[in-house]
Amino acid sequence: MNFLYKQIIRRALFKLDPELVHDIMINGAGFFQRFDFICALIELMCKTEAQEIEIKGIKFPNRVGLAAGFDKNCSAAKIISKIGFGFLELGTVTLKPQPGNPKPRLFRLPQERAIINRMGFNNIGAAAAARNLEKTGNIGIPTGINIGKNADCPLENAASNYLECLKILYPHSDYFTLNISSPNTKDLRTLHEREKFKKLIEPILNFVNSKPFKKPVFIKISPDIEKSELENISKAAIEMDFGIIATNTTIRRDSLKKTYADMEGGLSGAPLRELSNDILKKTVALTNGKIPIIASGGIVSRAAAAEKLALGADLIQIYTGLIYEGPFFVKDILKCIRQ
Repeated sequence: MNFLYKQIIRRALFKLDPELVHDIMINGAGFFQRFDFICALIELMCKTEAQEIEIKGIKFPNRVGLAAGFDKNCSAAKIISKIGFGFLELGTVTLKPQPGNPKPRLFRLPQERAIINRMGFNNIGAAAAARNLEKTGNIGIPTGINIGKNADCPLENAASNYLECLKILYPHSDYFTLNISSPNTKDLRTLHEREKFKKLIEPILNFVNSKPFKKPVFIKISPDIEKSELENISKAAIEMDFGIIATNTTIRRDSLKKTYADMEGGLSGAPLRELSNDILKKTVALTNGKIPIIASGGIVSRAAAAEKLALGADLIQIYTGLIYEGPFFVKDILKCIRQ
């Protein structure tokens, strides 16, 4: 099946505009998940043995999850869950709907097995996403929701923007991720800075801690993060009890051809692997097993997936790897981990 995808399906899809392909895929998934027999067939084809792991009271059927960015509007979780994932992270969702950045904003780099995107958190907003989640119901595996700041929200109001979004979505997810690391929203990454980060995280955790059921919170960090910022966030994570996702996409172009040197957006895929692994290693060392860590970035092979776990990640997330390896990539990773 992997051969069929790479030699026929991928070649056909790669002749089309990347964002058009994504929209077709996500809309098609939303349509076909209405049919239980289709979901059951996909689940049967993708099923493989895996070891369950419990983190923060959540039981994950396996360690491989979907990274945020694919199902931005939380509209196709039921069918996506059937291709073998142990969990899904949906979004990024913002408080208010927004169109994102101007098109074109999604680019394939096939020779590098990479993607550059400058999407800009295009989504239908928290209220509509919550309605989709309520309609879908329980999908049988844990879900997280990735939350971002609206582009028109001033940075000084970021904390309330994130918090109001969280309040709307809180009943509908098992954990939440605060995305402060996308390079495609102006000044968003400055929220890594000590004082700005403190102002952001404190009201979020105060809200979560006030609830009868406290749901885990993760911070998704940049692979371009400064050493002092990583140290500060790692220390805060231990003290305040939140997890870290390492990492988002990078703005660095060190390993790319000059053709892409000036292309704006976040780079994902194979060129991100070493940089993301470096941040992962540093995060693991700084937190010393005291918080959960999810690894993302550069996982376009089974070896890259296993490497993240060997470096100390509790869970891993993939997205770009699915584009290049196909829907059976999850199954391949799980086989590799088991072996």
